[in-house]
Amino acid sequence: MFLAALLLAATGCETEAPESAAADTPPSPALACAPENDGISLPEGFCAVVVADSLGPARHVAVEGDGDVYVMLRRPAADGAIAALRDTTGDGRADVVAYFGETGGTGIGLRGGYLYVAPDTMILRYRLTDGDLRPADPPETVVSAFPRERSHAAKPFAFDDAGWIYVNVGAPSNACQDPDRQQGVPGRDPCPLLEHYGGVWRFRADALGQTPDRDGFRYATGIRNGVANAWNPGTDKLYVAQHGRDQLSQLWPDLYTDEQSAELPAEELFEVEEGDDFGWPYCYFDQQQGKKVLAPEYGGDGQQVGRCADVEAPIAAFPGHWAPNDLLFYTGRQFPARYRGGAFIAFHGSWNRAPLPQQGYNVVFVPFTDGKVSGAYEVFADGFAGADPLVSPGDARYRPMGLAQGPDGSLYLTDSRQGRLWRVIYTGTTAE
Repeated sequence: MFLAALLLAATGCETEAPESAAADTPPSPALACAPENDGISLPEGFCAVVVADSLGPARHVAVEGDGDVYVMLRRPAADGAIAALRDTTGDGRADVVAYFGETGGTGIGLRGGYLYVAPDTMILRYRLTDGDLRPADPPETVVSAFPRERSHAAKPFAFDDAGWIYVNVGAPSNACQDPDRQQGVPGRDPCPLLEHYGGVWRFRADALGQTPDRDGFRYATGIRNGVANAWNPGTDKLYVAQHGRDQLSQLWPDLYTDEQSAELPAEELFEVEEGDDFGWPYCYFDQQQGKKVLAPEYGGDGQQVGRCADVEAPIAAFPGHWAPNDLLFYTGRQFPARYRGGAFIAFHGSWNRAPLPQQGYNVVFVPFTDGKVSGAYEVFADGFAGADPLVSPGDARYRPMGLAQGPDGSLYLTDSRQGRLWRVIYTGTTAE
């Protein structure tokens, strides 16, 4: 039944907005949508404004109540690692762009008059002053001393309404082999990485000087790398979209074909509660069979379930290796009612689907009704990659990365290749 729901076309059921959602300010008629939406495709009634370009390697994005936009860069540009943007003319384009901050990263978010940012080993916050685009004071350190490895080092985060911040700590491994990514090497059991990696850690959002070992609480485990995470105010729960493991056929050629390895395993969307275990590195989700199966590093054969019967299943699944990099629950009222309470997910695109074409490079929408997934995912924004068929990520024109909702209910999207920022608006008649 779960698998059938993923494969059937979405029903278009309306999703109720949280009671706290207020009516958005309508988009200004002066907004200048790009001709042919800058080459990206959107559903009928939507169009895209190019807010800014060439910002640097853009990652996650946050939008203030006054419309100011902040973009975290993976690496610092000439003048800083955080781009601050302001539109003073009302045409949707940023005519003021300023930079600050010294260290690049991924996570960024707004809470209680502060801008929180996440380099790979810490969480910092800047106090924002009304009217000022850039903060006047240096940042305060909320959490420091995160472990840092060469891979999966990003520390994206999400806030709940009770004063907690939830931080992804990705595992620097494919399947906990030693050495990693070597043909036929079994996985370490138990996997020692799970002590400090491979899950979500929780901290106080307003406390300074915290460290993972002293103050962190491991909220959930068995998540290989959850770059896409968000708190859903409609359900009061945390959600995470995971980057699944790689190279099934390269590491276990007797068990998997290259075509199977291109499709498997699924990228998974999790509803996360305290104490949950989602199974990495011992298990992966096979979207073709609709079940978690035992990884070959731990004796699996592509069919066997074994210990994976006891771990949490995803609430939705997506094609292998698409790389989910941001997640947003839509609470606005600018878009038609069916989008309210549903989830947008930005996929960065694959590098390892050969011999099949690379895929992903899009933004999808997952409908929710009464806090539950209520239909198959739909591709909402596409055409970013440009080349067809795509051979490698280096051939992509754009790669979707970050998502944010504006005060008027617009949807902001970042691109990590050219540093472009779009604002998607609805120009049709909104059905209440």
